[in-house]
Amino acid sequence: MSDGVIRLEPPTEADVDAITRACQDPQIAQWVPVPQPYTTDSARSFLADVVAPGWEHGNEPTWKIAPAVGDGDLLGMIGLHRIEHGAAEVGYWLAPWARHRGYMGRALALVVDHAFDPVGLDLQRLTWRAVVGNWPSRRVAWRAGFRVEGTLRAELVHRGGVRRDAWVGTLLRGDPRAPNEPWPGAEDTASAPEPQPV
Repeated sequence: MSDGVIRLEPPTEADVDAITRACQDPQIAQWVPVPQPYTTDSARSFLADVVAPGWEHGNEPTWKIAPAVGDGDLLGMIGLHRIEHGAAEVGYWLAPWARHRGYMGRALALVVDHAFDPVGLDLQRLTWRAVVGNWPSRRVAWRAGFRVEGTLRAELVHRGGVRRDAWVGTLLRGDPRAPNEPWPGAEDTASAPEPQPV
């Protein structure tokens, strides 16, 4: 899939070094339960144990985000998890060298289109979850039209079995692909930054 700026395709062994470098980033480690320290073996396990079976069984496709033209470096990763009964959950991360350029918003738009397209996955509902405080992830979901339904206590399991509170949002096939509410301001939380491209 491509929009002319980025393309989405399954990651391969050729991406091991870039995945390893990206997942050593402290911000990814803060919000995503990737192994720490993250090594090339971690990246190979991700490809073998997550990516390959997800595509083989058709229930958890994972795409790497890359420039649409040329053989540029990996920009990030996006995937759909637990596809069943017309629904799935979307998850994503962006490499530190690719941030603040709008790449993740573009990638999410492509995945949402594919998920809801009757000749694509023909889904009816997408869910987004993120650890409370992960404003960059929330910003991407907000721009795409996900409605933040609330906060679930101890919803996500992080490294070491530690449970963390999570924001949860949903997007239905017929929903507008645009923010459905104002970006949280100072009256909601002092830590909410102004929305910027990611």
